[in-house]
Formats: sequence, C-alpha cells, structure tokens
Amino acid sequence: MSLFDTRVPAVLLRTDRNPFHHGTLGAVRSLGRAGVDVHLVADCAGSPVGASRYVSRVHTPPPPGASPAEIAAVLRRVAARVARPAVLIPMDDACAVAVGLARAELAPSYLLPDLPGALPGRVADKAELAGVCAALDVPHPTTLVPDGPREAARAAWRLGLPVVAKWSRPWLVPPGSALRSTVLVRSAGEARELYGRAEEAGSRLLLQAFLPPGPDRDWFFHGYADRSGAVRAGGPGRKTRARPRGAGLTAVGRWTENPRVRALAERVAAELGYRGILDLDFRRCGTTGRYHLLDFNPRPGAQFRLFTDTAGLDVVRALHLDLTDRPLPDGEPRPGRTFVVENYAPLSALRPAPDGRELAWHAPDDRAPGRALWALWGRHATGRLLDRLHHGLRPRPRPRPAAAARPRVVRQAPAPSSDRAPRTDDPGPAGRAGRAEEDRAGLH
Repeated sequence: MSLFDTRVPAVLLRTDRNPFHHGTLGAVRSLGRAGVDVHLVADCAGSPVGASRYVSRVHTPPPPGASPAEIAAVLRRVAARVARPAVLIPMDDACAVAVGLARAELAPSYLLPDLPGALPGRVADKAELAGVCAALDVPHPTTLVPDGPREAARAAWRLGLPVVAKWSRPWLVPPGSALRSTVLVRSAGEARELYGRAEEAGSRLLLQAFLPPGPDRDWFFHGYADRSGAVRAGGPGRKTRARPRGAGLTAVGRWTENPRVRALAERVAAELGYRGILDLDFRRCGTTGRYHLLDFNPRPGAQFRLFTDTAGLDVVRALHLDLTDRPLPDGEPRPGRTFVVENYAPLSALRPAPDGRELAWHAPDDRAPGRALWALWGRHATGRLLDRLHHGLRPRPRPRPAAAARPRVVRQAPAPSSDRAPRTDDPGPAGRAGRAEEDRAGLH
C-alpha cells in the first residue's frame, strides 16, 4: 500500500522561463515516482522538463512578470481542469509570493500550508530579509538601502569596497534587460550608476557588505516545516562547486551534517511561525566563524533532491504527505550524498560517489530529459557565445550623470564590523555574476 494519497494530484507552478530549471524536474520525478499525478504549470518549450514520463499534463503558465492577481486567475482555470483538490507547489519566488497573497481564494481548490499570506513576500524580498534578521538577531551582512544615486555611492564607501549589490525583488527584473539579481560593485561610481536603473529593475537596490567566499564557507539548508512547526525532511548541505564560481547556483552540493546551520535554520522557521518548504542560504564569515543568512527562499531549492533519506523522503514528498494527512516515514539521513548538475559540472558527474549521488537531469527510469539536455544546452551555449561576441564589438554607451538626491539610509541590518571583509581582500571570481536565467531562477 502506498504511503501517499494518490487521489490527490500535485500542481507545480513556475513563471520563470529558464529552460534549465532542474528543480522543477526533481519535483516532477519525486512525486511521479510515488504515483501522484503531476500537473505542470510552466513554459516547457525548449526545456528537457517537459519530456519527463512523470508529467501528467502541462498547462499554459502566466507570463513572466505577471501580477499576483493574474497568477491567481491562471490557477483558478487550472483548478477547473484538474477538477479535484490538489497540492500546490510554487517553484519560484514570484509564484510563492503570489500564492501567499491569494491563499484565501485558492484554498478551496488547493491544499496549502497554513502560514501568513504576507510572510513569503517578507522573506523573499532581499531588503525585507535584512530587517527580519535584525529583529531575530540572526547574523546577516550589513545592508543599506539607499534612496538616491548619491546615497548609493556614499553607502558603497561606508560599507567598504567591494560591496554586493542586489535588487530586493529579483523576480521583477525584466528578462533580457542585462540586469543581474546580484553583482559585485567595485567602485562608488558603479553603485551610483546601478541605482539609476532601479525603475527598470522593478524593485529597490540594496548594498551589502561583502563576505568573501572560501573553502567550506557556502552552506544551504532545505527543510519542510509541518503543521506543528517541526522541521522535517531536508538537512544542511555544503556547496562544493558553484556556477559562477564562488557566487552562483549550486553545481555540486554535498549533504554534510552541521548542527550550527541546522539550529539556526530551525530557530528562524520557529520564530517566524513558518509553515511549508524552505530553502536557506548561508555564508560563514572567515574572520568570526558566524553563519550569515543570505537568502530565504519560500519554496523548494533546485537541489532539494540531495536530501533524500533512507525512507525516500524529501521536502516535496513531505509536503504532499502532510497536507493529505498522511504520516511522514522516519528515515535516516544520508550524509556524504552528493547532487550534481551535470551541464554545469560534467566531470563531477563522472567521478566515483561512494556515499551516493543524484544527477539533476539523467535518471535510469526517466531517460528522455537527460537525452534532451545536451542538444538544448549546446544550442544555448552557442547562442550565448555569439551574443557576447556581438555585444563585445559594439561601442559601450557613456553613462549619463545621475540626478542629485538627498542621502538617506532607509534600512540597515546590524552586523559586527569584524564580519565585514577588509578592503584588502581579493574578491577573486566571486564578482562575476551568473547568467540572467540562472539569477531569475533563484537556484542555490
């Protein structure tokens, strides 16, 4: 007899059009293998995900940049087609925020965790997260939100160059704008010019003290907070390879026990009253050893399948079981297990893995996405190379001077000064921002 109530389908929702969103494929396979019908509300054109044998039906998604009301309208239409209550799983931050805001109207058709509707937006917003961390006394890089171009330049000097620049709601950055969700700023002038693009980005610019990367400094935690608030499934992991190196998504991750990271993640979830799937990113300060919370993603992280225990439980399965009133099996952790995104780390996919390994795309029981990957990835890589060559030959426009504004810092999350990187630190490759589609996907 199955642990799962297979009468209840799952609806996976994503507006981000990144065709290489392997977290979506992980969720499709996880629930499909359990016998759950999986409805995918996402753009699968040119994506290996749509080739999976575990996709029951693909529905037309809302367009990128859709408002919460537009997303809710699409979900109502999908609910009418599914014609029975379904577990709804947002796969990107924009959808998690929209579903939280529309929870009351969606609840009759969808099973959802019981959490305050505004909470996903608070934790996903990079500027709001700084305030959340300050209120909870959780380490977080000192964060300033300037209210003008001159103040942006002053904030960069105040923090100590280089500094990290982020858009508070990166899912609002228009596709094809050449804006990146996160970039390392090396001069006050760069900060001033970046502020001038805030209207284009769709959200506030924030500047953050730079914590240099290094061995064993980048960590993540995936978990599911059940109806009682207990964090089940998931665990702490270490990012062993990133793309781009030192600053990007997880190309290779390893399940590594870390009581400090676990305790910090569980405390944050408990004090916020959070319910549902969470994906947290941490960076350990090389000077103080403190773990700083960098991101709180209120949805599955792309590498969530890394944390599959001996009972086969992961955070997506935990969500379905809990919302359908089924008990969660008690499995044992599998530290040492690795997760490899093979188009970003092909050699790592070939190395021996004595403690177990899962690949993002290739699976013996679902071969079509893996076969589709390389042809699509080859065209993608070639297109990006030609685009770079084309833009590299074009003259760069001279920046226009920014208008003056009265300086005012609107938010600063406290952090010990010793946690900020000295100016003499070499940021190395950490300042190289990732591809635009990787940024928008929020893959950590």
